[in-house]
Amino acid sequence: MAYMQPFPLAATPKTPAAPTYGPDLAVRLICPECRDPNPNIVEEFGSGDLVCGNCGLVLGDRIVDTRSEWRTFANDEGDDPSRVGAASDPLMEGIEQLDTVISFKDGGTGMARDLQRAAARSQGTRSERNILTAFRDISSWCDQFSLPKTISDIAKQLYKRSDDEKLLRGKPLEAVIAACIFIACRQAHVPRTFREICNLTHVSKKVLGQCYKALEQAFNLQPGATASNSTHQSIVSSTVTGPENLLVRYCNHLDLPANVQSICSDIIIAAREHGIADGRSPVSIAGGAIYFTCMLVDKKKNIQEISSVAGVSEGTIKLVYRLYYQSKEKLVKQEWIDQGKVDMNRLQYEAPK
Repeated sequence: MAYMQPFPLAATPKTPAAPTYGPDLAVRLICPECRDPNPNIVEEFGSGDLVCGNCGLVLGDRIVDTRSEWRTFANDEGDDPSRVGAASDPLMEGIEQLDTVISFKDGGTGMARDLQRAAARSQGTRSERNILTAFRDISSWCDQFSLPKTISDIAKQLYKRSDDEKLLRGKPLEAVIAACIFIACRQAHVPRTFREICNLTHVSKKVLGQCYKALEQAFNLQPGATASNSTHQSIVSSTVTGPENLLVRYCNHLDLPANVQSICSDIIIAAREHGIADGRSPVSIAGGAIYFTCMLVDKKKNIQEISSVAGVSEGTIKLVYRLYYQSKEKLVKQEWIDQGKVDMNRLQYEAPK
């Protein structure tokens, strides 16, 4: 006698198998005019058409070109690079330039963390990872500072050379990057002050100065000299950034016309020739000269605005202004007065408090 369960288990429903999709190898594209069982189909990537090679009938259009976007010569440069990633960077020669990004979404299994750890181990040596990190930081900081790509490329070249020659071993990465950006700005004649670089990179002025001096002595740089050939030449060490080089940016931020900038530049040069305000920082001289020139040409600018743009205190600007006021006959050209560009009576002496 067969024993039957009073409550038999329900049969598990069979899930239908997911349909698989693939190319139908039984279907062939042939020309409707020739009807040749072995068609000669030509892909013309220039026009994006599929053309019959026998009769010239267009069989399809808008064909996607999967080839690379540049010419190559296999005998000279190796295999044709695929259509993946950005253009190759000569500064990263010998370093893998393509990254693998692992998603964080793994359903809580922890597999993403393991994959990320494995991917980090396979991304080359530690020095290569440091170079990639430094290049990303240089590009990011240059973008934040609104610096052109030329300065970013020069800074990357300087960092690559300093890393290869082990010039700043033991220095923080941020300080080395800040020094490279500072020198790159000097090389491209777009000077930035130490204070501006320190505020951007959050590096102390002391450490930045140490890195800058080390790189300057190693590369023997000066404004306008190329970093690639300067080590093999006897070039005079770079001079301090002049205040007249800062006038363009400061006057643009203050919305001052071009004539104010030209007069201010001539006043700074004349003051340097007569030894007026010697020993002052270029930022202080630039701020005081702008304030002095605005009074001459009757362009009302608040001293607080000049102080915020130049990054110096109001007392420093007034001190430089008093030094210029005491020697105003040496600084103001007579032709400016004859042409009515300036008026000496507009200058007001501000006594020190």
